[in-house]
Amino acid sequence: MLVLNQVSRYFGGLSAVNKISFEVQSGQIVGLIGPNGAGKTTLINLISGLDRPTHGTVQFIGKPIQHLMPHHINQLGIARTYQNIRLFADMTVIENVIVGMHTQGKASLLNAMLMLPSYWAEEKWLRAEAQKLIDRLGLKEFSRSPAAALSYGAQRRVEIARALATHPRLLLLDEPAAGMNAIETAILGEFILNLRSEGLTVLVIEHDMAFITQVCDQVVVLNFGELIAHGTPDQIKTDPVVVEAYLGAQEGENA
Repeated sequence: MLVLNQVSRYFGGLSAVNKISFEVQSGQIVGLIGPNGAGKTTLINLISGLDRPTHGTVQFIGKPIQHLMPHHINQLGIARTYQNIRLFADMTVIENVIVGMHTQGKASLLNAMLMLPSYWAEEKWLRAEAQKLIDRLGLKEFSRSPAAALSYGAQRRVEIARALATHPRLLLLDEPAAGMNAIETAILGEFILNLRSEGLTVLVIEHDMAFITQVCDQVVVLNFGELIAHGTPDQIKTDPVVVEAYLGAQEGENA
């Protein structure tokens, strides 16, 4: 489904990612891990169109997308969340999710200005669909609350709901469990596994190795912008290069 071939991104003389190649097959959950500054978010930005590779290609369902604008990539079926939450703080939860459904609306500007029955029918449908996503993410009681009033972990779930509102084929998650406790993280993991069972493909950045082990079929490991390992979670956890570069560092930080 997603193929990266020799993807590099340089900022001046600094290499953020260098000659990264891997595939994400349809129906898989693939983890993207590595120390801080390894190039993980840069890679997600290159896939989603927020940035463009200096070299290399990104293909989605056989189509090169590295030169497309973010909204065109989204229309092809790629949605994402962000490491730094990007919700509209003063808008309600349901309004934030509806923003993600803007490409599904058919009512014209004239219909909206005149508030014709077709506009109100569509608005009712959009709200109903948004509410379904909010309920699935366990946010029903916050539906009409301002996004800023929610906890950090709950805001993460609103971002996931908004991304899902675009009906993606590939979902890019940048640290979705940040700010969640162990129980919330486990529940989120089960939710993502359910998404896979429904046919969604997921590429997820996460530092929590228990989460990665719970949900991922394959794991890609970056270090200083280089791909240093690619395999199953069990293979990654016992890879001496990964242990030295990443897992060992994590244990040292937690000591």
